[in-house]
Amino acid sequence: MRKAELGLQFVFFLCALISIVTTIGIVVILFKETIMFFKDVSLWDFLTDSEWTPLFTNKHFGIQPLVAGTFVTSAIALLFAIPMGLLIAVYLSEYASDRTRRILKPILEILAGIPTVVYGYFALLFVTPWLQKFIPDLAGFNALSPGLVLGVMILPLISSLSEDAIYSVPSSLKEAGYALGATKLRVCFNVVVLAAMPGIIAACILAMSRAIGETMLVAIAAGQMPNLTLNPLEGMETITAYIVQVSLGDTPTGTLEYRTIFAVGTVLFLATLFLNTISYQIRKRFIQY
Repeated sequence: MRKAELGLQFVFFLCALISIVTTIGIVVILFKETIMFFKDVSLWDFLTDSEWTPLFTNKHFGIQPLVAGTFVTSAIALLFAIPMGLLIAVYLSEYASDRTRRILKPILEILAGIPTVVYGYFALLFVTPWLQKFIPDLAGFNALSPGLVLGVMILPLISSLSEDAIYSVPSSLKEAGYALGATKLRVCFNVVVLAAMPGIIAACILAMSRAIGETMLVAIAAGQMPNLTLNPLEGMETITAYIVQVSLGDTPTGTLEYRTIFAVGTVLFLATLFLNTISYQIRKRFIQY
């Protein structure tokens, strides 16, 4: 029995070690290629140049257009998903019956399991033509359509984690609110939601990381036009969409153009790492208090 426990302990340790080594390997390769890139390109130009044309004859390496595209699509997704996800979480945890909850939760989880390429073609072939009926100036490739569909895609993440946070609020707080004469609606939003706010904020930050890192949806529906604009009616290119573009195989390995994907990948890695760290700290505080 002792040998079996030691064997299982070794297997568990090996699994943890593999994940750590894999993460270290990814970070080492990413930063190594990024350092090689910045030997030829100024960091100042990379951060301040307003044009991104590394695959053109007249090369510019300003990441601002890619950051703008990523920001606009993610912002649209969060503006749609956060209020909708929060309302769904409140309904499922406070208002829905057990039967309704058993029906709705699997449907939300199905949304999380749909391949992102399906979302991309849904945004391009259905949502964009539908929006063009109301917005004639909307381009065929734009940020609005993939942003809205991206909001639908991250909706299960916000609603599920927010519901867990709301469900874990002690019933004594609700009873205290009712004892003071508050209505159910006031108790939900003035007591329960405020008490669960750290968990809700952590869910929103995780959803933000998911939106920033989305690839196929924005690559298909947003276009691959690195325009420095905040107008969601125009075509844009996100960081992940550019990585897809270069990774198709037309760019020779080891060239400066090829190393651009590691430079923009490092920016994406640092952004998601920052957001995930904030989410972890908030969730840790939520668990403690």
